[in-house]
Amino acid sequence: MTKEGPEGHFIVLEGGEGAGKSLLGARLAGRLEASGIHTIEVREPGGTPPGEQIRVLLGQSLTPWAEAFAFLLARAELVSEIIKPALESGATVICDRFRASTVAYQGYGRGLSLKRLAEANASATQGLVPDMTIYLDLPPEVGLRRKQGEQGGPATGHEDIAFHERVRDGYRQQLAQAPEGSWLEIDATQPREVVETLAWNALVQLLSIPANK
Repeated sequence: MTKEGPEGHFIVLEGGEGAGKSLLGARLAGRLEASGIHTIEVREPGGTPPGEQIRVLLGQSLTPWAEAFAFLLARAELVSEIIKPALESGATVICDRFRASTVAYQGYGRGLSLKRLAEANASATQGLVPDMTIYLDLPPEVGLRRKQGEQGGPATGHEDIAFHERVRDGYRQQLAQAPEGSWLEIDATQPREVVETLAWNALVQLLSIPANK
């Protein structure tokens, strides 16, 4: 994201089911606040009243494009109402999922047109691009075992292994094509403390946080 004036930093956490994004986001947000950096933590879909309603809707079975547009609708609202105002105020925003999720899940997972999804994503996000995307990678079978028994997530959490393998491939393709330094890949099979340390060290460098913080 191009910086003009006092704009904050936009950090996105990505990964398949059970990767540990939510816990990592909460931990990083807490450490940033403790370092004196005002931080807002949001999730997709959600973060706004309409977004939370869409999250419930996505627990049902939808056609692929209906599912994609539901995610995009929630994203458009979140960007306009929460993310952009926060960044313009100088805050750092940590977002659990963003545009890369749509490419991975609806593009590679569901087989929708990557070109059309890219165009829709650009409109929904108003061209907003993360300063850093932290991608938590792990085999789908490991992530699904972790997630077993969780309630209230989107229907994509109940697909077969082949679907989640395609999603993982979608993330890896985006990682390979991303500008150097814009994505950080972390092996999420490592202990959570190790994953957190690797992510935190990247934020320390990006945000120029003093080493003793």
